[in-house]
Amino acid sequence: MADNDRGDSEGRVVSLRGATLKRDLGRPADGDGLKKYQQSGEPDDYRQRMITNGIALAFLIFLIGAGIWIADTMASMRKNQDCVLSGRRGCTPVEAPPSRRW
Repeated sequence: MADNDRGDSEGRVVSLRGATLKRDLGRPADGDGLKKYQQSGEPDDYRQRMITNGIALAFLIFLIGAGIWIADTMASMRKNQDCVLSGRRGCTPVEAPPSRRW
């Protein structure tokens, strides 16, 4: 009983003398791992590549714009909330059309 109590409080030591490390599991043995990334004999489709790049650029611009809009909305909401919580009145501007007098 005393050995189990002592072992739980100190932890266990595992011997790794017989274990071998395999570092190059994903690398082929013959050394031609980069041949699959070399260009083939067929020409590149530059038009399709430019269309894809344009779509990716438009998507990134949309994401950046949405992020800026969300940050601006959060900042204005925080400003209005701080104003209300401080006890002031008239914190949020009320937009009303200009009145016409005849």
